[in-house]
Amino acid sequence: MSTSNRRWGELARKLEFSQLDELRRVAEGWRTGLTALAGLLAGLAVLKGRENLADLSPAARNTAMLLAAGAFLLLVVGALLAVRASHGWVGTKIYLTPERLRTWTEAEVVKVRGFLRAAAVCCVLGVALGAAAIGVAWVNATPPPPNLVRVSTSTTTLCGELVSAGPGGVAVWTGQGKDRQLRTLPAWAAASVAPTKTCP
Repeated sequence: MSTSNRRWGELARKLEFSQLDELRRVAEGWRTGLTALAGLLAGLAVLKGRENLADLSPAARNTAMLLAAGAFLLLVVGALLAVRASHGWVGTKIYLTPERLRTWTEAEVVKVRGFLRAAAVCCVLGVALGAAAIGVAWVNATPPPPNLVRVSTSTTTLCGELVSAGPGGVAVWTGQGKDRQLRTLPAWAAASVAPTKTCP
């Protein structure tokens, strides 16, 4: 037997006893990555989700929210599966006899591989659902009109799309969909007209 083959044989014998530890180290990397992805998705949803979803129709908004929730759930489940793969269950028996320890180790290697595959599937599906949620938000987002204004009077405030403003008064489209209507205020009643980015 050549020196190279002998060294490979020694490495294979060592790997027989260390493959479980190697798989657990791989699982720890998956756990860290999945936890980071879930945290990033949650942070984006809290910081930007409300602002971005405000411009969507109800159907698109609900679809994007369901996709984002599904992505977050899958990433969390994947992280928990990776935790199981890397650390095992609480209260797992440690066998001290050689045969039982070998049998348990071989079975645990199979289980850890299964949990790692499931965690990888959850990761891929979670990222796909997150991307789909972003795609729905981008495709269905309707930018606000460029001439939104907030008109204040002594008794009320109107916010909407400015139609005209002059000595004859201030005309503003307010509301959306069925509630959209043209409101006109006399010039003397408008205390201030200020541009705004969004209307409630």
